[in-house]
Amino acid sequence: MALLKDQDIKEKETVIETIDLKKSYYLTDVEVPILHGININVKKGDFVAIMGPSGSGKSTLMNMLGCLDRPTEGHVMVMGMDINMISDMELAKLRGMEIGFVFQNFSLVSRLSALQNVLLPTYANRRSDIDVNERARQLLDLVGLSDRMDHKPTELSGGQSQRVAIARALINDPAIILADEPTGNLDSKTSIEIMELFSELHRKGSTIIMITHDPETSAYADRTIHVKDGYIENN
Repeated sequence: MALLKDQDIKEKETVIETIDLKKSYYLTDVEVPILHGININVKKGDFVAIMGPSGSGKSTLMNMLGCLDRPTEGHVMVMGMDINMISDMELAKLRGMEIGFVFQNFSLVSRLSALQNVLLPTYANRRSDIDVNERARQLLDLVGLSDRMDHKPTELSGGQSQRVAIARALINDPAIILADEPTGNLDSKTSIEIMELFSELHRKGSTIIMITHDPETSAYADRTIHVKDGYIENN
């Protein structure tokens, strides 16, 4: 039997996993369960879409995967760390270093240039072995905005703004890109361009988890997880 190369082992490494994940919220004394025993495993290099209608629990699941909230029961493991077992400060560092976020509304700071927006995550967290200024310029070039670095969000189209957001998500070389409805505010032509960019990042080795309600968008992923009423319908 042929031995696995280091690269093969690395590609099979689990980067995020949920184990019997449950999440409830409380209205006064009434418990409102949202997620019911979710089990998901995402490995390095995967492109996974999480799909479901409004009210399905996919946004709550995204908050768990993005270390923005903690489970009521069960476990969320990110890079081998159980997010229920670490402090808020450690959780914030894990989130800042290992997860790059791309949001539907771009979430750019209007008074800052594209380059400055890309650099924003490095103010709180940065890898010591990365020249962040050079990396930010390289990333803007990668997403096709080398001529828009000094432009502010009001001077950019929706597609260009989302490209800035993708470059920002990559600045700390995260283990995971977490995209929440990344084409939700874009027209169909621009949506295709953005999804082709995600596909290119995936081909280069990025691990992507994408939240969506759109079958055409989910078709770009290698695997689609359907969520309904807080349950996984298939995985």
